Amino acid sequence: MMDPDYDLFTAIVEEGGLSAAGRRLHISAAMVSKRLVRLEERLGARLIHRTTRRLALTPAGEQLHGDLRGIMAALDEAERRVTGALAIASGPLTVTAPTSFGRMHIAPYVGHFLDAHPRVTLNLDLSDDFVDLLQSRADLAIRIAADPGQGMTAHRLATNRRILCAAPAYLDRFGAPATLADLKAHRLLAANGQLPWRLVGPDGPVSVEGISHVRTNSSEVVRELTLSGVGIALRSLWDVSGALARGEVRQILPDHEGSADVGLFAVHPPQPTPPLALTAFIEFLAALYAPIPPWQREAIAPGQRRP
Repeated sequence: MMDPDYDLFTAIVEEGGLSAAGRRLHISAAMVSKRLVRLEERLGARLIHRTTRRLALTPAGEQLHGDLRGIMAALDEAERRVTGALAIASGPLTVTAPTSFGRMHIAPYVGHFLDAHPRVTLNLDLSDDFVDLLQSRADLAIRIAADPGQGMTAHRLATNRRILCAAPAYLDRFGAPATLADLKAHRLLAANGQLPWRLVGPDGPVSVEGISHVRTNSSEVVRELTLSGVGIALRSLWDVSGALARGEVRQILPDHEGSADVGLFAVHPPQPTPPLALTAFIEFLAALYAPIPPWQREAIAPGQRRP
């Protein structure tokens, strides 16, 4: 058994609040707060930032929680070895993912996962809205971001390479920009909130300001506008690699791409011993996307830069 105050700290993190942790441990929120302060004073470090809206782990808190998760996992494994328990992934699993990515790069492979883990009941929820895992009922979120979420356990599955591209019809009509500055004279396409573009080139990071030629809240609409020759877009390779291979779009200004800080992550709330269904799905995706994601294995048309 671990120190009771460590159990309390773990409960606060997993439940996302003092009151919820108190309900789990059958003590008052005031007592939870008092014991948390006692633990922080004993360790000489602030573990959790408290605000009126939510809690966030400090670096010391993240370190402690990670260490405690490792200890709990080791204890659980030791118990399984002693009891001879057979570990089988089972039960419900709710996964949320961006709409296009989920449709293109998760849904086609779900059958293989369920064949390997027939006792798992999978709910795949596709949405472009940000899903707060501490507020929703989702077990796992697939996120494409530079920051997968503070206080979350994040598994980086792949780098999200993004390129500037346009359809041949657009380039035939307006010409291809020769320099980044030339983009000011072109029609740019981006969903709401996606401009300015933050790129990396030979001279380092650069920002491209602009207003989308068509305003939309849908990244899928931007993709269709790009394919139909309306303008130039910054698109993830997972979204347009097939179109590149078929010549439906062409990469432009290949020396400048989206920042490599943006990655593909599997994210879930920290917990000492994640359910086997959860870890099995993460391992399935990791094997699927590594060492080279499927969208980077697709043949690129002659003359195009290979991923």
